[in-house]
Amino acid sequence: MNHAKLGIELTHLRYFAVVAEELHFGRAAIKLGVSQPPLTQQIQRLEQRIGFALFERSTRRTALTEAGNALLPIAQALLADVDRGIDAARKAGRGESGHLVVGTPPSVMLAGLPKVIRWFRRKLPDVDLRLREVSTAAVIESLNAGSVDVGFLRCPELPQGLQELFRFRENVVILLPANHPLAKTQKLKLEQLAAEPFVFFPRRLGAEFYDELLEHCRKAGFTPKVVQEATQWSTVASLVEAGLGVSIGPASISRLAARGCVARVLPDKWTTVLLASPKQRLTATGEQFAAACRSQLVI
Repeated sequence: MNHAKLGIELTHLRYFAVVAEELHFGRAAIKLGVSQPPLTQQIQRLEQRIGFALFERSTRRTALTEAGNALLPIAQALLADVDRGIDAARKAGRGESGHLVVGTPPSVMLAGLPKVIRWFRRKLPDVDLRLREVSTAAVIESLNAGSVDVGFLRCPELPQGLQELFRFRENVVILLPANHPLAKTQKLKLEQLAAEPFVFFPRRLGAEFYDELLEHCRKAGFTPKVVQEATQWSTVASLVEAGLGVSIGPASISRLAARGCVARVLPDKWTTVLLASPKQRLTATGEQFAAACRSQLVI
């Protein structure tokens, strides 16, 4: 049977369920916030469309008929499903449920991102948050391809086709072997490394970040001589510890410095991290994540 042709609406079922729970039209009207005559009329219309009385009425009592008893659990289940559906839609609209894929270079995990993730998962447990740990170049590619919703980029300027959601800065640090002649100097200047061999990451992993760091060196009067490359900052730190050269990078890599490697902050040198999404494709969950970063990610 096509129930739509009967003209049965959710309002009819909701009114019926409340009257069935109260077994009193006056109390049901108060609970529903309506006057009693319109409530009675809606119940009568429902009975007419079903073809059977749902209530036995007398001056002393109101009781469910067999038809009413049969309808009640189904009506309650249907109304509960509708309420759950509305709640789910509202949560999704607010970005409080669904899926979110975040792309990030590994070094941003050292720069406070775990704090954001903990806060986000505690506040929005119904969001399925997934991290994709790749280079800045791969994050940009993934954002443009739509396989990542939001992503962290280590670059000073926003790449074309993306929109900025949040940014923060980190100091640049020098990494030195612990036995290096400059290792005991607390306040270093970048120009003191002009003659040193450098360990660095390949430019293909993040051209903007690579150029940003090298520009600091050029402003200090030299172009670094890169003698060894490594794709992970942990490997860079290990190679510095082994004495292959020195390096510079974001302050967060100081956490990777082992006993044989020391880090010295350059207080006047900075590197930039952007949180970005594709233009006009920011999801509600992505905005929630950006808000979490603004709230929690203070470097």
